[in-house]
Amino acid sequence: MGEASGRPLPLLTLENEFFWTSGSDGTLRIQECESCAALIHPPQPVCRYCRGHEMGVRAVSGFATLAGFTVNHRFGVPGLPAPYVVAQVALEEDPRVRLTTNVIDCEPDDLVLGMRLEVVFQQDDDVWLPLFRPVETQSDPAPLPVDAIAPQEFWRHVRPMVRSDKFEDRVALTGIGMSPIGRRLQVPPLRLTIQACERAIADAGLAMADIDGLSTYPGGGNLGGFSEGGVTALEAALGIRPTWHNGGIETFGPGGSVIAAMLAVAGGLARHVLCFRTVWEATFNDLMRTGRIQPSGGRTPGWMAPFGATSAAHTLAQNAQRHFHRYGTTRETLGWIALNQRANAELEPTAIYRDPLTMQDYLEARTITTPFGLYDCDVPCDGAIAVIVSSVEAARDLAEPPVLVEAVGTQIIERIEWDQSTLTHEPQVLGPAAHLWTRTTLRPSDVDVAELYDGFTFNCVSWLEALGFCGIGEAKDFLDGGKNIARDGLLPLNTHGGQLSHGRTHGMGLLHEAILQLRGAAGARQVAGARVGVVSSGGLTPGGALLLRSDS
Repeated sequence: MGEASGRPLPLLTLENEFFWTSGSDGTLRIQECESCAALIHPPQPVCRYCRGHEMGVRAVSGFATLAGFTVNHRFGVPGLPAPYVVAQVALEEDPRVRLTTNVIDCEPDDLVLGMRLEVVFQQDDDVWLPLFRPVETQSDPAPLPVDAIAPQEFWRHVRPMVRSDKFEDRVALTGIGMSPIGRRLQVPPLRLTIQACERAIADAGLAMADIDGLSTYPGGGNLGGFSEGGVTALEAALGIRPTWHNGGIETFGPGGSVIAAMLAVAGGLARHVLCFRTVWEATFNDLMRTGRIQPSGGRTPGWMAPFGATSAAHTLAQNAQRHFHRYGTTRETLGWIALNQRANAELEPTAIYRDPLTMQDYLEARTITTPFGLYDCDVPCDGAIAVIVSSVEAARDLAEPPVLVEAVGTQIIERIEWDQSTLTHEPQVLGPAAHLWTRTTLRPSDVDVAELYDGFTFNCVSWLEALGFCGIGEAKDFLDGGKNIARDGLLPLNTHGGQLSHGRTHGMGLLHEAILQLRGAAGARQVAGARVGVVSSGGLTPGGALLLRSDS
């Protein structure tokens, strides 16, 4: 038994034990489909390419191409102190297989995309972690692996509408509510949820007894500061006996709870569904730091955490790096997004960060994980958002003018696993975006305001290109100078400050802002004449998008 380093170690199962122990003889092994000889990773009971069920294990050379890397400076894990390199490598035998790993035995500044690497195993307790190092003799860098579907070809894979009438036409958004938003509020999360829900119900002119549905993301469970306990907790507090409810994390991003509610209302299962999202991440982290909440511990079932890839930042940073490499995007490109969100937040009293931000401030901020600095990352906070989905017939009689739903985009076309998916864009934006435009006759040029998921600046880049506001690879020119995305620009973006400055409300804050804009009720930051808005949801979860319009 090898000495344990203290870093997160994988949970050994019947399906993965061969991988995590294969290094005992210095050989890397990957699952193989015995019908078509494709390599499959992570291991599966069926081949995704030929659907064959005869699965075996193949010893591979251990040589790979460096397909992406980020130098982590911020997120330390036991046994792996920062800085360290988190990388994705594409196996030479089948570049469709990418392993998340650490690159060792070299200076990070010497790493170049396309370098040839070789595996070297590090025993840690009862597992052998496959790490990689540059081979001694390097030739010219290899090209990046090729995506299964080119980014500009996703529309070819969208399934046609099943029926000509749309469920979207039968629903409306009728009420919104927001709790206090802040850093380390030290308020129980369920209390924040109830505050937001009560405000949404009052905003719609409804009574608690009118609510016959509940929907939330991510639901109950041990979610570390990202839930108040889900539908169970809220129903126990309010006692409203809904005819329909929904809670879960495997949906169309955090806004998936709203899309699910639309389907329930359109299908006649409910008339007014209360959708809610609560985070208390800032307080949770503070309680963890002071020892008042103990970490759950134990081994991880994931494939990335053993290599210190503990944050969405580590995956998105590599997607950003490849976008830089392929399209000439720069840190300044990302900076214009951060500056835009901060300028908008200056006009929003509930935003956490409202001080002016300059490009110099952005570029000189401390590094988090290359190429992301502090201001590329959203603001952990405490807060809750609630939105009410109603039947369109009932909406006409309520207190506020309804916001109508023009279309949703939900289709999965890419692989969902973070490190096996799209190379140069955030996974799960290209598919939902292409799907959205097949459900409407409106086009990107019709959009007056865009509230696009910005857990990191690069999320916005991905959504801007995916939704067609600029071409694939053209974000650098579109964002240059920030004029196109300003409140008085071609596409006003994240008008309340987004998650980068307002706070990490996991997409629901963006929906709240879109509804205010389409009502014409956004005050000093109101976009004149805003009638059509798009909201995107998802930051490496399966994503989704909503196209909304005013009722005027």
